[in-house]
Amino acid sequence: MMTATDTMPEAAARRSWAEWLDGHSGRIMVLPAVVVLLCFAIFPLIISAYLALSRFALASGGFTLKFIGLLNFRKLLVGSQQYHLLGKFGTFGFVQWALLALIAAALLFLLARYLWRGRPTIAGMVGRLLATATAMALAVLALATMAPGGVPGTVVNTLLYVFVGVSVQFALGLGLALLCGQPIRGRNFFRVLFFIPLMVTPVGIAYTFRMLADMQKGPFAPLVRAFGISEWSWATEAWSARLMVLVGDTWQWTPFMFIVLLAAIENQPRDQVEAARLDGANGFQIFRDITWPAIAPIAATVVLIRLIEAFKIIDLPNVLTGGGPGLATESMTLHSFISWRTQDLGGSAAVGYMLLLISTIVCVSFFNFVVRPARRFEA
Repeated sequence: MMTATDTMPEAAARRSWAEWLDGHSGRIMVLPAVVVLLCFAIFPLIISAYLALSRFALASGGFTLKFIGLLNFRKLLVGSQQYHLLGKFGTFGFVQWALLALIAAALLFLLARYLWRGRPTIAGMVGRLLATATAMALAVLALATMAPGGVPGTVVNTLLYVFVGVSVQFALGLGLALLCGQPIRGRNFFRVLFFIPLMVTPVGIAYTFRMLADMQKGPFAPLVRAFGISEWSWATEAWSARLMVLVGDTWQWTPFMFIVLLAAIENQPRDQVEAARLDGANGFQIFRDITWPAIAPIAATVVLIRLIEAFKIIDLPNVLTGGGPGLATESMTLHSFISWRTQDLGGSAAVGYMLLLISTIVCVSFFNFVVRPARRFEA
């Protein structure tokens, strides 16, 4: 027969188990979803890593994979695919050397400031050196391929879509958010109107802009012919084709910036804004001293999200221009897709891993140098 003293350890064990479950209930609830996501994320990474180090070939009854080491990456960097990935290097002039010197000086200044004003750590120094080396290499590549006689490859095209596109989208989204945050007539209508492009698929947007930009049968063709330039086609010029891709991408993603920044602006401290107005502050002063500090963490986060997405651009250049003329509008994602479509699975995986490396360094650097300081500034 069990006594009260015998049941006390069992009750204590049940109580401690219940307390442990209660304290870790959040992690336990999330664990199945995390495991599924990791399985779907890690498995493709492992397979693509093996493909990037192999050569795929069709064979009777199936296919063969031959391990070739880093030859796929060597082919992209210094071999037959160098023109495709990196482009053709031009001749550096005074402008290119001056810009390169300014970029190098800015990077060295940031490193020196970290060593002088911060609390240097081994991990922090290694991360900054890696980010500095990557930024310098990409700057040299961009300047060399855009110099006279140069031709940008898919890396520079991707960087153009990322940095120029995201910057323009952020500026437009912030401007529209500030406008719709004012007590103007019809602002609810414009909020819905500005949000519509985000609900359209990228392929639909690409076909829409392809029809709009048709110089022969498009809706603007009569206007173009009235100016006597009906023989000109934007799709045959490298920079006009890139501009059309940027316009379509901006039209699609500006609403994303707009809706997030608008929510941040509407949640800024209203009492501070009203007090500043009573003190005679103008709109620019209110934005500089109150609005921007309040929305800076959210702005940095939304730019980071958009940077990650911009590196994956494929629909617009594929449908609008097919990557042309030549390689003028081809992104690294489209480069990888074209290689996969021609059954060069090893080359496709190698391009994908190079894109992963560049995007990871850029996005992690942006998070450490922009997002985290913005959050500390808010606190």
